[in-house]
Amino acid sequence: MDPDDHRSARLLLAAVLAGLFAALLLYRVLHAGHLEQTVLFYVGIPAVIALTVALTARPKSATGLIMSVITIGLALAGPLLNEGIVCLLMAAPIFYFIGFLIGGVLDWVARGRRREHALVAVPLLLGLALQGGSSTPHLEEVRATRIAAPGADIEGALARTPVFRPFDSLFLKAGFPRPLASDGQGLQIGDTRKITFTPRRPLGIGAPPEPRSMTLRVSALASGRVVFAVVEDTTLARWLDLREADFRWQGERLEVTLRYRRTFDPGWYFGPLQRYALSEAAGYLAATFTS
Repeated sequence: MDPDDHRSARLLLAAVLAGLFAALLLYRVLHAGHLEQTVLFYVGIPAVIALTVALTARPKSATGLIMSVITIGLALAGPLLNEGIVCLLMAAPIFYFIGFLIGGVLDWVARGRRREHALVAVPLLLGLALQGGSSTPHLEEVRATRIAAPGADIEGALARTPVFRPFDSLFLKAGFPRPLASDGQGLQIGDTRKITFTPRRPLGIGAPPEPRSMTLRVSALASGRVVFAVVEDTTLARWLDLREADFRWQGERLEVTLRYRRTFDPGWYFGPLQRYALSEAAGYLAATFTS
């Protein structure tokens, strides 16, 4: 092997290992500080990978190498960190986005210069990426409406133990937990429903499936309206804080409102993603009780 090629190969290997080690170290620090749902996690980790790789290997194309190392890191994250496929799918776009931005700036500024000079642009880039990121609670709600067949008894359907069908939404089919069965009935204050969902399947080697369920209790009742408060949740709690499901009906028209607290940042990324997912879930619930 040519000495220059041999040296480049060693630098490439060193860059990959350094980038992954830096990402793992930062993950451990953020996890210990309970910051794994903040901007520091979803922007900080890909930024650390990108800068470590670019400064270690000095590649001709920082962007290509950064994207490759992020891909390797995401592939290893499931088995090593015991994450599930949904978590990786949600994290991947923002990881690639931050890596692409930093790599693009490094390549653009560093053409014909030392790559270190390009670092002056990185703080500005990260500042733009952090816009809209806050760790404060974000209370939000989404709603969906469905029309039942003429003569349908929506109140009766809500009072009975629900029977859930497969998802129609392609977005929800992409790994989201699906309700399998439910216990409980009635629409009086204090009546409960316990819904069992498909188990969480971590990608960790030898990790057993984790059961998931949600318990709801009737907290408010009026003519044409019932509100279920979420009192226990091992299904969505890793991703958001679902507070209540509000059902309002008139004739054959049913409106479902889901209220939740967004716990993930940055908001410019997770806000629209969670709103869309919960909108699809509200539509699924509305269809369940009108079909």
